[in-house]
Amino acid sequence: MQEVVGSNPIGSIPGRVNGLMKKRLKPQRPVAVIFLLLAVLIAATSSICCTQRAASVRRKIRVDIKQNIQRLIEEEDTDDDEKITIDDYFIEGPRGDKKFHLIDQKGKKYEIEGAYYLSNLLQELTLSRPGQGRTALLDTQKIFENPVHRISRSIREVYWDGLTRRIDEENIVPLFTDTKTASIDGCNYIYVPNDDNKAYQYFVTVADRHPSLKIKVVRLPKVITPEWVRSRNDYPGLLSLVLACNPDEKCRGVPFVVPGGRFNEMYGWDSYFEALGLLEDDRRDLAKAMVDNFVYEINYYGQILNANRSYYLTRSQPPFLTSLALAVYEKMPKNPKSKGWLRTAFQAAIKEYNNVWMNEDRLTETGLSRYYGVGIGQPPEVEPGHFDAVYKRFAAKLGMAPVELEKLYTAGKIDVPELDKFFTHDRATRESGHDKTYRWDDRCADFVTVDLNSLLYKIETDIARTIEKEFNNSFRLEDGTTQKSSVWYERAKRRKELINQYLWDSEQGLFLDYDLVNRKRRAYISATAFYPLWANLASRQQAESIIRAVIPKLEMLGGIAASTEDSRGPLSESRPARQWDYPNGWAPHQMLAWQGLINYNYDDIAHRLIYRWLYTITRNAADYNGTIPEKFDVVKRSHRVFAEYGNVGTEFSYITKEGFGWVNASYQVGLKILPADLEEQLEQLVPPEQIFE
Repeated sequence: MQEVVGSNPIGSIPGRVNGLMKKRLKPQRPVAVIFLLLAVLIAATSSICCTQRAASVRRKIRVDIKQNIQRLIEEEDTDDDEKITIDDYFIEGPRGDKKFHLIDQKGKKYEIEGAYYLSNLLQELTLSRPGQGRTALLDTQKIFENPVHRISRSIREVYWDGLTRRIDEENIVPLFTDTKTASIDGCNYIYVPNDDNKAYQYFVTVADRHPSLKIKVVRLPKVITPEWVRSRNDYPGLLSLVLACNPDEKCRGVPFVVPGGRFNEMYGWDSYFEALGLLEDDRRDLAKAMVDNFVYEINYYGQILNANRSYYLTRSQPPFLTSLALAVYEKMPKNPKSKGWLRTAFQAAIKEYNNVWMNEDRLTETGLSRYYGVGIGQPPEVEPGHFDAVYKRFAAKLGMAPVELEKLYTAGKIDVPELDKFFTHDRATRESGHDKTYRWDDRCADFVTVDLNSLLYKIETDIARTIEKEFNNSFRLEDGTTQKSSVWYERAKRRKELINQYLWDSEQGLFLDYDLVNRKRRAYISATAFYPLWANLASRQQAESIIRAVIPKLEMLGGIAASTEDSRGPLSESRPARQWDYPNGWAPHQMLAWQGLINYNYDDIAHRLIYRWLYTITRNAADYNGTIPEKFDVVKRSHRVFAEYGNVGTEFSYITKEGFGWVNASYQVGLKILPADLEEQLEQLVPPEQIFE
């Protein structure tokens, strides 16, 4: 017996539904053409509605999980990538025909058609496997779920939990897996701050209880130097975060969200964007926990770290703590407890502002700050071979083999000042979060950047307003000194003046990075042009000028590109593509641009950009087995990005249980902002070019 339960062509026949949807903001068409389109629309809608009615009848079908997965993969995964996508080609008979007969326990067959629905079936069967025994009840409503609803629900119900980690006895094993680097002695290292005795004793006890894990607990020195960090490059490990212990000394790690894939630790600026998504999904406690872990990092490690691995101890990332703390506080009940929590977060933020971003390494003669790469030698977390071209270039100058140079230099047995300088700039680029890009031509530390100084302006105004509104204009620090809002308003005012002096380019009509060595602005147009709008730094006239100058050059089919093609320059074998340049688009740039445009009442443009980005995510997820990657080629609207490290989030079997942190967040935040009529069109996968001029 056979029953057809659905065959909506979304995903399986790209474009078939798309061309039938009503266009917005397009010129009126001749009457005859309009009648013809209406006739086609009515006919098509009739068949689609029938399918949706069939699919909307909620059924619970008990099936043999293993048997159906095996048959489904054998029939439809014709390219053997353990996914069902539009790239699975037809071979013969039922192989690759995008039709499958799901068989229930009683032998009844249900025909399911279309790559999107078949990939949903594969995912639902896979989710039913753990702990469910041989059979499970499948909910057909989830198989035929609209892709927008499915992606958003999966982020809310599956992905956030899949990305959540804790550093404690119960949860530590998955964190030991660091594909970026491993210790040479095969041991698993946990590094604990010098003066966190509670954490040290706890992890020593854990190590004693689990000798098979080969855990080594190392207490950090009181003063952490670049030399000491380099001495531990062969013994990398986790850095402890907050432990919450109850009166009977039972401790649990305070949770945090990781980006996903090879990035299996708590990252600096990723966490801000992830938290915005968590807050949209009512996961306030998890967002708050991430702030608590950042406060711990500042108090014990001196700064918010690039991530909590030992090789990141001397490197930070773009500062978003005040923005993150205020976003969480906005969702909290207003009482003395939440006010005390906010005070603690802002005390830490002020400490980091003074000790990191205004220190002698990062504060420049202009009065503005730069990213700076504190550390010695090459960053150890990169994949083998990443710096081959660099060593080849310097080895030629020194008359030695590149492999020999790398070995001696990494071991600290040879001094190469030019190579030291290169890696200082490389580390600065990594601290910026934009690793890598041609934006600074490998001289990041020589630039005062638009993004960093916009962030610092935002921090200064956040502190000023919070002291004024939440703490009656008197804010006591841990050392007993009192901060006044007027001081912070003055700092923000002065920074704004300097930003306008050094970074505003009236000819280009936007803010540009300033080259400290050559004493001029660099005409490189990147998505960081939106930071001054996000920070409410630009005047109304400047905002209008920036939008006029940047939107036509950075807006692509799939969202905002990281840079223009002209700015990036030509590519070649000796000048390969870099991931933070054209044609790639990144979630943090999209989210900052959206909010910046909304800040200056350019809501229509923001909605258009949101739609482009969400359509890119939805189309790729629908066509490629739920894939939600780290970034996209926004020119082609594709997840196929091969520059440098490839694209994290695209490698999985049967189902992704994580997505990718900040892309997940951008989806939830974007849906919240998107007007209802555009969300309806997104649900029908109407391409943006059919909606917008």
